[in-house]
Amino acid sequence: MPSAKDTALLPDAGPLITLAYADALDVLFKPGWTVMLVDMVLHEVTRNQTPTSGKLATWVASARIPVLPTRTFEYFRQSATESPSPRSRNLGELAIQETMNEFALKVPPKTGVFLFEDHKIARASFMVPDSCRKVTTRAFLIFLEQKGLIDSATDIERRAVQSGRAFSTLRCPP
Repeated sequence: MPSAKDTALLPDAGPLITLAYADALDVLFKPGWTVMLVDMVLHEVTRNQTPTSGKLATWVASARIPVLPTRTFEYFRQSATESPSPRSRNLGELAIQETMNEFALKVPPKTGVFLFEDHKIARASFMVPDSCRKVTTRAFLIFLEQKGLIDSATDIERRAVQSGRAFSTLRCPP
């Protein structure tokens, strides 16, 4: 029977930004899963000065979050100087999908939980291997509340909104 540590939580940029606005990044550790970031997502949330970029960079360093290298980020770095500029949208999601596919090929497969907020990712076209799951920030917070790991999912959402985050209304799974 796999332990909680055998599960990797892979947050996309949206959930990281929302939780940073709410000063609630540490809820990512509540299930006991290993929190990991892909290099492309870390770049996305720290490359520009934003209300949360410094907070996220400090949190990743102080919590010693493993950053997984991806071919997607390598592509982005190598092509950044090209003109016209190559694809740059949704690269964080592609890097997470690349990592989840690698998890699925391990023996035994590693479980990955992809945490997202983007409505486009909810489409069936986003491939999630059998050993992996995708869940919205809101569903994750509700899960934590139901397990008694946080007091209130709504309180965290409210804090993010009050701090200036336009929080997604997406609910997945329903």
